[in-house]
Amino acid sequence: MSEVFENDIEPKSDDLSLLEDPVYDDRSAEEAENYVFPEPLYKTKLEYSSEGVYATAPDNVKLEAGDFVIIPTRYGKDLAKVMGISTTPVGIRPDDVVMIERKATAQDLERAAELRSKEESAFKIFQEKVAAHHLDMKLIATHYLLEEQKVLFFFSAENRVDFRELVKDLVSVFKMRIELRQIGVRDESRITGGLGVCGRPYCCHAVSDKLRPVSIRMAKDQNLSLNSMKISGQCGRLLCCLSYEYDWYAEARRKLPNEGVKFFYDGTTFRVMESNPLTTMVKMIGDDGRILEIPVSRMKYIDGKWKIVS
Repeated sequence: MSEVFENDIEPKSDDLSLLEDPVYDDRSAEEAENYVFPEPLYKTKLEYSSEGVYATAPDNVKLEAGDFVIIPTRYGKDLAKVMGISTTPVGIRPDDVVMIERKATAQDLERAAELRSKEESAFKIFQEKVAAHHLDMKLIATHYLLEEQKVLFFFSAENRVDFRELVKDLVSVFKMRIELRQIGVRDESRITGGLGVCGRPYCCHAVSDKLRPVSIRMAKDQNLSLNSMKISGQCGRLLCCLSYEYDWYAEARRKLPNEGVKFFYDGTTFRVMESNPLTTMVKMIGDDGRILEIPVSRMKYIDGKWKIVS
């Protein structure tokens, strides 16, 4: 997924490749591999967008999960919720880590509540102005920054939108800085939230927004049906869980024989039909028609070949 927001709006198609995320030249994993992140490293969350931000705190600031803090964001200083201490940061570069300005005060939280009530009216005003300008755009969320005179509007649209006149109109109403962000389908799901086909909250909303791009290869390696209805989420893109479960499947498969591998056992040649990393069972068929299913614990990789042992 992108560092900021997706900018690509893909047309609907039966081509499975369009379900994939765009691939970016992201060297974050390579940079982070040899970097020692500061401790304690906190995972914080911008509640209005469900965006995760990794942060450190001044030595004199002690934080617990559930605390609120003021951090710098790409839009300005704002309120974030501390989710806890992170021991294994995911999907970030060293320069993504920000310094917490301070712990939020009771006055900060009170002001944040007031701004949330203003966001409801701003949402309606925006929709009225969009209709007046005859623009084809869908407003997703509105947010007032806590420590900046700025209001953010996140919207989705099938195509690029020229909203320059709209911005001028909004500035005349709100008398402050206006920023519009066109976001992609994944970001829309992350902001709005909802329940996936598994019955649990969307991964992008509740687990992490910093997963690596999801590809068809991940679905294939997990032995999933390449039916777009089964491997795509409500957003129309590949399921996020394919990404964070992929490493486990890749590691588990190294301990299993590949499908098609042949070996001699019990007087005949068997071929592996299926290796299941979840059940750690291997199904195979013999030249004599026998089908066996055995635990992988009975198989050993010896001298470059898989063999069944007692």
